[in-house]
Parts: sequence; structure tokens; C-alpha cells
Amino acid sequence: MKVTDKDVAYVADLANLELTEEERTRMLRDLNSILDYIDRLNELDTSNVPPMAQVSDRYGVDQAKQGSERFAYARREDVLEGLRKSLPHEIALENAPDADEHFFRVPKVIER
Repeated sequence: MKVTDKDVAYVADLANLELTEEERTRMLRDLNSILDYIDRLNELDTSNVPPMAQVSDRYGVDQAKQGSERFAYARREDVLEGLRKSLPHEIALENAPDADEHFFRVPKVIER
């Protein structure tokens, strides 16, 4: 599947980017180059390559443990919101350039 100039214009519009003709041409070339490279990678025979559960397998993970136990260090217990101190609204809003009693006010940035 090739990216067309129409696709680039559509995505640029969604991202609210104003690309010059030169930038659109370069973007079109780069995106198609990336897709061509992915097509080349898809041609490789990976049937004998084992799937990787985690890239971090080789970085300090206890190889004796099995399954999800091997990655227990990467998890943490959930903490109920009420048990953790949060910054009070008054202090959070104290230095805001524009706020009401509950929220920060921010200027409108999208004109559409």
C-alpha cells in the first residue's frame, strides 16, 4: 500500500499542520520509504525465531522464575485515591494566571 499526496494532505490537516509543497513531497517520499522497508522485513522467514515476551528478558530478570513471575519487579500495587495525599485545589490554583474556584482556564487554541 502506497501513501498518496492526498493521504499526506489529509493527515497534515488532521494534525493542523501547514506543510509547504516541498515538505509534503518529502513527507510522501519518507512515508513510502518506511512502508517499503516494512514490506522488505515482511519477506523474511521468521518461523524459527521465538516470539519475545519482553525485551527486558536479558536485563536482570530472574531466569529461574516462569511466566509473569519473571516480571513482578515491573508491577506495583494499586493505591486507592483516598489513601494518597493530593495537592489541595487552593494551592494548585494559587499561581494560575486564570482560574475559577475549581479549574484552570486556558485560552482556546483550536479555531475550527
